[in-house]
Amino acid sequence: MSELETVQKDRITHTQLVRYAGASGDFNPIHTVVPIGEKAGLGGVIAHGMLVMGMAGEALTTWFPRQHVRNFKVRFSAMTRPGEKLTIVGTIEEEKMVNEEERLTGKIFVKNEDGEVKLKGRFEVIKP
Repeated sequence: MSELETVQKDRITHTQLVRYAGASGDFNPIHTVVPIGEKAGLGGVIAHGMLVMGMAGEALTTWFPRQHVRNFKVRFSAMTRPGEKLTIVGTIEEEKMVNEEERLTGKIFVKNEDGEVKLKGRFEVIKP
């Protein structure tokens, strides 16, 4: 097992959530309107899960060329809130042959500064 270079992201901002809502078309107010998030029992707004997944995908394509990615699956573990600073870590778990391609399989995690896991996933890429 080998570890990949850690990727640090800037703090999540409320403005970023509003901009992501516009870019993605996901205007669910729990992501952008604080009183709605509070009324829903969330204690305020929460980040879009797909924003966090996008950050994980960006890290993956920092580690490996995009055209080498063969599989990328994630599960969300916890809500992400404005003000949190996320870190993406990955590990290579195995090497194998698939359809005459040498591939690497690995795990990816997105965590906040307190170590709370926000997302965990698996990936498979062509070995560089």
